[in-house]
Amino acid sequence: METHGTNRGSRLSPVVLRNSKALLALIIFTAMLSCTNQGYDCSMMNGLNILSTYTDYFHLNTVTTALNTSIVWIGQFFAGPPGGWVADRYGRKAAMAFAAVTNIIAAVLQTASQNMAMFIIARFLIGIGSGVAFAQVPGWVSEVAWWKRRGLTNGLFNCSYMIGGLAAAGITWRTAKLDSTWTWRGPSIVQAALAFMCLCLLPFLLESPRWLINRGQNNQALEILAATHTNGEIDSPTVWIQYREIVDTIAFEKSFAERAGKTPFWELLKTKGARKRLMIIVTLNCVSMLSGNNIVTYYTGSMLTNAGITDTDTQLQINVYLNLFSFIVAVSGTLLIDKMGRKPLGLTSMILMTVFMFLLGALTKVYGDTTYKPGIYATVGSLFLFSGAYAFGMTPLNTAYSPEVLNYSLRAQGLGFFTTFQSGLGLMVTMAFPIALERIGWKTYMINGGWDVLQIGMIAYWWVETKGRTMEEIDEVIDGAKHSNVPDMEAVEKGKVDVEVNALQEL
Repeated sequence: METHGTNRGSRLSPVVLRNSKALLALIIFTAMLSCTNQGYDCSMMNGLNILSTYTDYFHLNTVTTALNTSIVWIGQFFAGPPGGWVADRYGRKAAMAFAAVTNIIAAVLQTASQNMAMFIIARFLIGIGSGVAFAQVPGWVSEVAWWKRRGLTNGLFNCSYMIGGLAAAGITWRTAKLDSTWTWRGPSIVQAALAFMCLCLLPFLLESPRWLINRGQNNQALEILAATHTNGEIDSPTVWIQYREIVDTIAFEKSFAERAGKTPFWELLKTKGARKRLMIIVTLNCVSMLSGNNIVTYYTGSMLTNAGITDTDTQLQINVYLNLFSFIVAVSGTLLIDKMGRKPLGLTSMILMTVFMFLLGALTKVYGDTTYKPGIYATVGSLFLFSGAYAFGMTPLNTAYSPEVLNYSLRAQGLGFFTTFQSGLGLMVTMAFPIALERIGWKTYMINGGWDVLQIGMIAYWWVETKGRTMEEIDEVIDGAKHSNVPDMEAVEKGKVDVEVNALQEL
């Protein structure tokens, strides 16, 4: 265990910023860039599925189109546990580096693909890289970022999915006019560049103070807490309260793990609080993947065809506008996440999604086989409304809420499980939806709407509120007890409790 004197040389790299606002901006930018790459990939595939130059090159039919699109989910499925192990063993930044390098290699391979087998291998590797990033970057953000802006930062992480989506939609739309294999090879080059930018930012980033304290590197963790919260001023109650909370909570979890036989992940799931955490993660997975959003994400072209819009150029333009609209709405929801709270935001989003899913199905049934323009426009409008409803709540919550409800011992592996389970659901619906849209059309939306009604109940019953608390203080609302005796951070900052730094240092 390290000592905690304040007169010592800095253990942080000289390239790391000490200004807290600048650091927060860098953390937000890095998180957003990571997810931009994932959103770019999904929207790129959505656009490619519309292009004949892509489908003809690989001689795709409905089943092979679904395979080419959904193979990324198989990669993400296998990425979860190894990504969690790397994050726990070698650090959160190491997991992020692994994700970036994998994505660079995969994007280059995808660009050079000569046949479907080569393309599928590249897509599988992209799934591994994006799976590790999607799981571990939000965990890193939650453990590093200023606690008051944790929801905003992780919400913006997932909002940037739409930035990538918008960029890919625009690039795919414009390159479609080339009428060559570069209509689908070109966008892959941009994907490699985005991953390379993520890799280049890593030297300027901070390691998780939670991970450092768990490894006994307490002095460096103190400096990081000071850098991210108080412009490097270590002797601040804000720094020391969080430090004591982290030290005490990790000590408690280690003690529990030792009593349980040193198998913390599975043994901790035997507790009531851990099972509640698991159910929140499971329901969040269901809401994020089974609400109908995957139809919109990957098969906008098929949906628009069912709605009566068959022109390729028009479909690509609508895809661009849809991504832009979703991004604007997602940012609006993210700005409200720390005011409304996680559970009210989730319920509002889910209720609106359910209404618009039924409306989309009804309008597709009535006007899908007609040339009645007002009806077709109304159908497209309902598609936009559904996407907006999902973006408003579930886009920010998908990555902001999951790391919050997992305590340190469960976080890295739990987020890996989150990605694996989510990817399994994603694989199922991505393979099933094109076949369902082809065979039962509008009824697909009605079936999905019925499921969405059940998901409203899941949120109402299982979810808890986490706003206004540090990561360690969330234990109180899930486990029923906080594992540190220091006052809550919010009470201290509002002046309700007086704290002496010297007393905290002597604990």
